[in-house]
Amino acid sequence: MQNKVIITSAVTGAGATTQKSSHVPVTPKEIAEAAINSAKAGAAIAHIHVRDPKTGGVSHDAALYREVVERIRESDTDVVLNITAGGGGDWIPSPENPAVGGEGTWIQTPEERHQPIGELLPEICTLDIGSINFGDMVYINPAEWMREHAKLIKESGVKPELECFDTGYIRMAHQLMSEGLLEGDPLFQLCLGLPWGAEADAETMIYMRDRLPQNSNWSAFGIGRMQFPMAAQSVLLGGHVRVGLEDNLYLKKGVLASNEQLVDKAVSMVQELGPELATPEEARQILGLKKFKS
Repeated sequence: MQNKVIITSAVTGAGATTQKSSHVPVTPKEIAEAAINSAKAGAAIAHIHVRDPKTGGVSHDAALYREVVERIRESDTDVVLNITAGGGGDWIPSPENPAVGGEGTWIQTPEERHQPIGELLPEICTLDIGSINFGDMVYINPAEWMREHAKLIKESGVKPELECFDTGYIRMAHQLMSEGLLEGDPLFQLCLGLPWGAEADAETMIYMRDRLPQNSNWSAFGIGRMQFPMAAQSVLLGGHVRVGLEDNLYLKKGVLASNEQLVDKAVSMVQELGPELATPEEARQILGLKKFKS
């Protein structure tokens, strides 16, 4: 078990959740405020997606990211910024021609995925290191795209958080390390319970943890009702914690949550299990982060 546990708040995500809960932040102002309030509640890291302010749908607009980042950096919080770079991989075959993407397909090159990262230089960005059947679509991320993306992140000096939705992702991480595309102590996020990836249970978490490089830092999350069981399991197994409305909308059955409430519940859980909470500055030291000038 860690002496210091880092809590990440994943405040909005890209899923179709805005019609299910009014607490899901949509505009840059709302997303920034959710990150700031999560930090004040005890989160050391804010994981950021942006949404189209008009529709609430997925967006990867660098201008929206810039507004969110500027609002957070101008606030009185020192929260670590973790910006997603995993957008633009959604593939839904056209019924008329399966070789062509149909309605809902959204593909970006590694350069396009990296654009907000290269411009804004958060301390962490995500790096998905695999493809997966994701609900009724396929998330596409070919191996050469991963290599190209890892190289862009390495050149920027930002720390990649390696998103692992299944066990093969960890094998790919070892490969990227052997090729010199990942430097320093790697940071993993074990993403459990999404259809159709790794199961959200203790056995799967242990299996994945035991295959990480020995010098790894890692965190884990479960979605929906498994958010807090997996958070507790991660702490007990030596990992860090992620909660937030990206992964789960409820404080308890039938009660919609805010990000701040989910962080507050995670804080209480971690403290009851024994470890201390890591501050943003302690998280930087634990993870070996480079803090860029605002």
